Amino acid sequence: MPSLFDLTPETFAEIAKAHRLPSFLGKQVFDWVYRKGVIDPALMTNLSKDARAILPEVLDVEQGVTLSQQTASDGTQKLLLGWPEKRAAGTTSLPILNAGGAAIPSSRQTECVMIPNPDRRTACVSSQIGCPVGCAFCASGIGGLDGNLTAGQIVEQVWKLWRLPDPDGTIGRISNIVFMGMGEPLANYASVTHAIRTLNAEWGFGISARRITISTVGLPAAIRKLCTFELPVTLALSLHAPNDDLRRSIIPWAEYSTIDELLDACNEWFEKTGREITLEYIMLGGFNDQPEHAKELAKVAKSVRANVNLIRFNEVKGVPFSRPSTDDVLEFQKILREKNVNVHIRASRGRDIAAACGQLRHEKAAAGGTARESC
Repeated sequence: MPSLFDLTPETFAEIAKAHRLPSFLGKQVFDWVYRKGVIDPALMTNLSKDARAILPEVLDVEQGVTLSQQTASDGTQKLLLGWPEKRAAGTTSLPILNAGGAAIPSSRQTECVMIPNPDRRTACVSSQIGCPVGCAFCASGIGGLDGNLTAGQIVEQVWKLWRLPDPDGTIGRISNIVFMGMGEPLANYASVTHAIRTLNAEWGFGISARRITISTVGLPAAIRKLCTFELPVTLALSLHAPNDDLRRSIIPWAEYSTIDELLDACNEWFEKTGREITLEYIMLGGFNDQPEHAKELAKVAKSVRANVNLIRFNEVKGVPFSRPSTDDVLEFQKILREKNVNVHIRASRGRDIAAACGQLRHEKAAAGGTARESC
């Protein structure tokens, strides 16, 4: 069955026609889903009795199961979601977790995070179940890739994060989206771009495309393809090292493209879209955080229209890297600024709930399974 979150006005109209339901039904349902936060057709009071009865039989209203929910001291909230195998003829080969049911294995789990700020609420979402890249410092790729998320499953993450109340009990709209959770977004191009259209659409979440960021480890051909995408999204390149040798030692996919090749694609991005990119640089203590690395990175950053985000490593059990010292991070930033690079240090959020992508899934699996409790 199709997911409710996969639908567009056109595809909803086809379903309505096939079941002899009114053509305006999609507009009513989308208003409930994306404006009122209601996904149960039984609660959509302006729908006909027939529509409320038929829709649950022909649509997957909600696919993701919340396995764990955590709230950090800074208000950041994280969800660990379980996804069943694809359904066929109204059945599933993997049981969906319920109050007394069997757990969804860690290989079918993803994470998403809601980051509150005074002027915005940011949803950090996953695009794949696991990750094929296998970066040496990241928990997302531990265990490899189990598959792509559908567009509907990506949108559903945003819907679930939107419905999480802030510490004061209020529920605010999601204003920003970052594809910085589990997976490589450009390796799931069709689903990610479909989801972005829904997130941006007036009938959907209505989020400005410029407030939607796609973070990629670097696939030159996919970056060039994204240049033709009709919505003006923001592009971030996960660079993480200032030279090819160092980058290949921590990012396996760096074997397939050099930094120069990535920068050529990023320069094409700027030429065709007029939008600069963000170079993301995760700082690993004693590995890539020294003054000589900063000087190399400055040369890279000045060869493309870009700003630099410095990200302090969040410790992951079993990963042989450490968090850099504050002094090293500030000195690194100082060197870049002296060379006229626009650089910022990203604030660490949710460290007390393992908010870095893949950490919660990894820690639950290492502890012997998943948990239902809210933490």
